[in-house]
Amino acid sequence: MRMNVPAEPDADAAGLRPLSARSVVLSLLLGVHPPRLPVKDLVRLVEPFGVGGSTLRAALSRMVAAGDLRRGDAVYRLSDRLLARQRRQDEAVRPRTRAWDGDWEMVVITATGRGPAERADLRARLTALRLAELREGVWLRPANLDRPLPGDLRQVALTYTARPDEPPRELAARLWPLADWAATARSLLARATGADHPAVRLTAYAAAVRHLLTDPVLPAALLPVDWPGEDLRRAYADYRRELATTLGALEPEGER
Repeated sequence: MRMNVPAEPDADAAGLRPLSARSVVLSLLLGVHPPRLPVKDLVRLVEPFGVGGSTLRAALSRMVAAGDLRRGDAVYRLSDRLLARQRRQDEAVRPRTRAWDGDWEMVVITATGRGPAERADLRARLTALRLAELREGVWLRPANLDRPLPGDLRQVALTYTARPDEPPRELAARLWPLADWAATARSLLARATGADHPAVRLTAYAAAVRHLLTDPVLPAALLPVDWPGEDLRRAYADYRRELATTLGALEPEGER
């Protein structure tokens, strides 16, 4: 049986990669609400990350051409596609949960004749819904998330409420590499909170939010002791508030 989150032995494997001008801009915009910034603010915000004005403007032009950003009146905002990514990111930081009564969600794929791209897209969608693949075509998770499954899944799958016979902690441990996830989360948390250079902090927190997207968000009863998910969420939320405070200090009151 394949594991549903790739094993990540260290923080580098979790996504700590050098920041490009594009990644700096996207990280800043994805972290602010509403996700739009005047170019004059962006120039000042990216400077501590080693991005100069000419490099920033070239990156902004490419991002508009690629459909990442929209521009109007010298203000850049996220495209609709990236607004959806921001919503997923916000959900990763504040997942909506409910009390767990022992039920599991189960999705059984019934569609046939799909090509590789369609199968890969469906796998990505189910993984984003924090479901895990027990065997090919059978996906499940504890029913503790406060969200409905998308209605269009009925076109390709049947959905059930189930109570597996296997002890739930053992089943969760088979479905997700929880020890690996926790080890990477602790490494990212240590790097992010221990860094004193803006670029290093942003790199670590960008990797942290990507890692949070893969958190299975299991009921507490199914998690190992000292699960670091909430600590990583809290640290990232604090960092976003710090960025928002910095942004608010850039402009005179009432100008925005």
